[in-house]
Amino acid sequence: MSETLSKVFEAIDQNKQIHHVVVNAGKIVAMQTDQRLRQSVNKSDLINADGQAVVWASRFLGKPLKERVAGIDLMTKLVESAHKSGHKAFFFGAKEEIVKKVVDKYSSEYSKDLIAGYRNGYFKKVDEKQIAKQIADSGANILFVGISSPTKENFLYENREVLNKVNFIMGVGGSFDVVAGKVKRAPKWMQRMGLEWFYRFAQEPKRMWKRYLIGNSKFILLVLRARFKF
Repeated sequence: MSETLSKVFEAIDQNKQIHHVVVNAGKIVAMQTDQRLRQSVNKSDLINADGQAVVWASRFLGKPLKERVAGIDLMTKLVESAHKSGHKAFFFGAKEEIVKKVVDKYSSEYSKDLIAGYRNGYFKKVDEKQIAKQIADSGANILFVGISSPTKENFLYENREVLNKVNFIMGVGGSFDVVAGKVKRAPKWMQRMGLEWFYRFAQEPKRMWKRYLIGNSKFILLVLRARFKF
């Protein structure tokens, strides 16, 4: 986390851009068959392990990562640091009422000056360039994209040149729902034990069972194949 934050504000100070992506077990499984997503992730500048399963797998494979850097935790720290440094953020994604709640919450908690702009996450493919230009022209130093995979990864990769005036661009998935209070996050002890996925599953079993139970099983198989070469 500390290394990531350092790189972000170094990029802002030097007026460079970092295209950031997080990966979890489900995304790594999806990358095996979705070549567009695979390219969008692998061509990014900075990748963090959002899922604890990825950290465990890295240790099992003899290439240990230092720690999990959850997207929502990184976003929270970046918002706070941006406020202190006088930088601006753009919030793109989720339903209109959700992203508006996020913006209102941060405006109240910090300052309206933090907000470069916001937009809901419902759009047509033909509108992408226009949206990217709107974000680029907003004066934002940081862009948070609260849209599901693989849409957010592909949007950031395919529009990175239009967004080159934005110093740090990242996808945050469902983080807006958490900040807005629509979805509860797992208790700290469950996060530390790598059980945040189970907490999400318990909240929405009908929607999440396939993603977690089948997806996690496929991920374990991928890790075993990488370790034992079968």
